[in-house]
Amino acid sequence: MTTRRATAALSGAAVLAAVLALAGPASAAPAPAPAEPACTAGTGPYQRELEAQLGRPVDGVQSPADCAAVRTFQGAHAVTPADGYASLATYRTMTAVVARPNPNAAGHCPVRDHRVTCVDLERQLLWVQQGRRVVFAPVPIRTGRDEQETRPGWHEIYWRSKDHRSTLYDDAPMPYAQFFDGGQALHGRPGKLFEHGGSAGCVNLTVADAERLWELLTEGDAVYVWGVKPGTED
Repeated sequence: MTTRRATAALSGAAVLAAVLALAGPASAAPAPAPAEPACTAGTGPYQRELEAQLGRPVDGVQSPADCAAVRTFQGAHAVTPADGYASLATYRTMTAVVARPNPNAAGHCPVRDHRVTCVDLERQLLWVQQGRRVVFAPVPIRTGRDEQETRPGWHEIYWRSKDHRSTLYDDAPMPYAQFFDGGQALHGRPGKLFEHGGSAGCVNLTVADAERLWELLTEGDAVYVWGVKPGTED
């Protein structure tokens, strides 16, 4: 009995030693996360709009807390740079996020049994619905500039060109182009989506959003455009 007890004690000690070896030194502790740098961006052009949506005091003047709230939103929704500045890109992304629960709440995009790509010029949003079901959540877009506005009304996708390049504008890349009216198309825009104010009439999306839209739509699908883009009123 004494020998058996001694053997069991030795076995238990060996198991405990192995567990302690795997666990590492008892004094080791995870390194603290690095402190986030101070948010120092100034007041942006969409300060008031973002303050309202983020539950901040709406005074149109940047504060450290405003800056931190905007930066957190940017980081959560892949807006770059995530620096806390109330930029156009941040505002357009916020508009899309706010619209997600019910983008067609105002009923401007006609409800049909078939797929309809809805292009809201006023809010600069695009989504796809089939009946009352949203099958492609709203995303920010860039439509035609003044005197080159995206044409409103009913359209139909009549030609698709995955790696298209413009024959009118210096061979500019137009990835995942889906043409719906003359030379106007839904397509991706490499680089910053909102630079230079507006397109020459096409509906620009980020390349990632244009690729997802390409995978959903096909020739013959309906596109409905309505409203007036801010800054293009006559």
